[in-house]
Amino acid sequence: MTDCNSHIILQAQDIVAIVKKLRQENKRIVLTQGSFDLVHIGHARYCDRARDYGDALIVGVDSDEKVRQRKGPNRPIVPEDERMEMLTHLRSVDYVVMKEAGEAKFNLIKLIKPDVLIATAKTYDEETIKKLEKICGKVVVLEPMATTSTTAKIRLMQMNTARKLQDRMRTKLIKSIEEVLEELKTS
Repeated sequence: MTDCNSHIILQAQDIVAIVKKLRQENKRIVLTQGSFDLVHIGHARYCDRARDYGDALIVGVDSDEKVRQRKGPNRPIVPEDERMEMLTHLRSVDYVVMKEAGEAKFNLIKLIKPDVLIATAKTYDEETIKKLEKICGKVVVLEPMATTSTTAKIRLMQMNTARKLQDRMRTKLIKSIEEVLEELKTS
C-alpha cells in the first residue's frame, strides 16, 4: 500500500524541490488544479486524461478558505485534508499540493512551470491561456468528464432536502392550525 502522506505537499514552495528532481529525471510534468470537492468519477477520469499528457501529474487543490471565497460559505463539503488524501488514491495522481487563499494569481503555475497545464473548458478565457502558455510549455483544455458537476449534485441534494422539509412542515403546520382552531372553538 502506498503511503499517501508522502504524496501530499502542504506548502506550494515545497513542490519546487520535487519538480527539480523530476526534471533531472527528464520527466514531463503535468499540472492541474481545482477544488475537487466530493471527488467523483468525473474527477477520476479528468486526472487519468491529464496524466496521459506527461510522466508526473501534480494536482493543486484549493484550500477550504479558497473554495469558500470562490463558491460560497457552505463549501467545501469535504475538508481540504480529506480532499487531498482522496486524490492520492487515484493511480494517475503523483503529487497533491495545497493552494492557499492568499497566494498570488498563478503562483503554483509559476513555481512548477509545468510542461503541460491541464484546465477545464470553463477555467480560462483565450487571453488568459495565451498568458499561461508563456509560463508553461502547453495549455490543454479538457471537456467535462462527467454529466453532472459537484456543484450541481450539491444543489440537487439541497433541493431534495428542501422538498422533504416542505412536505413535513406543511403537514405539521396544517395539523397545528387545526388544533389551534379547535381550541378556539371550545374556549
